[in-house]
Amino acid sequence: MVRVLVASRNPGKVRELDQVLRELAIEGVELVSLDNAPAYPDPVEDGLSFEENAVLKARAGAAATGLPCVADDSGLSVEALNGMPGILSARWSGNHGDDAGNNALLLKQMEDINQRRAAFVSCCALATPEGDVHVAEGRWEGELLREPRGDNGFGYDPLFAPDDAPGRSSAELTSEEKNARSHRGKALRELAKHIAALE
Repeated sequence: MVRVLVASRNPGKVRELDQVLRELAIEGVELVSLDNAPAYPDPVEDGLSFEENAVLKARAGAAATGLPCVADDSGLSVEALNGMPGILSARWSGNHGDDAGNNALLLKQMEDINQRRAAFVSCCALATPEGDVHVAEGRWEGELLREPRGDNGFGYDPLFAPDDAPGRSSAELTSEEKNARSHRGKALRELAKHIAALE
C-alpha cells in the first residue's frame, strides 16, 4: 500500500482523487489529507502561475512528510479580464475564501461586458520525496452567468455555465456530473498514471 499525501484540508478534493483512482481501477493507494498528516508550515504561494503554485505545494508536502504528495492550484480565468481572477481567484475580493464577496466583485466587474467566455483551470502536481515532479493541467470551458444559480458547489460554481452542461451552472450539477467534467477531474485523471507507478 502506497500512502500519498493530498495537500488539502478540503475533504471534497481528497474524495475527488479517490473517485478518480477507483474509476481507473488503480488500487493499493491510501490517500492522506493534511488533517491526518504531521503538521508543517503552509508554503507561501508566491508562484506566478497555477503550475508554479501547485509544484511548490506538492514539493513542500513531500519534503515535510516523506510521502509522495499531490497538490493542486486552480481558479477561474475570464477572457474579458485577461485571464483574471486566475491565481488570485480565492482572494479576488481581498479575503481568502470569501466566495460571496468574490462572486459579487466579479459580477460587478463584468456588469457591462457581453463577452463572457471563461474557463476553470486546474494544475495538479505530484512530487516525490526523491525530487520527481509530474504536472497535469485541466480546463473546463464555459460562460459567465449574470447572476448566481444553484447551491451544489463552492467558489465561482454558481456563476459558471459549462459548455458541456447546457442550461445549467456548475453549481446545479450533481457531484458525480461535476467530477466527470471538471478541470480538476481532467488533471487528476492525467496525473493518476503517475500515482499508479509509485512504489
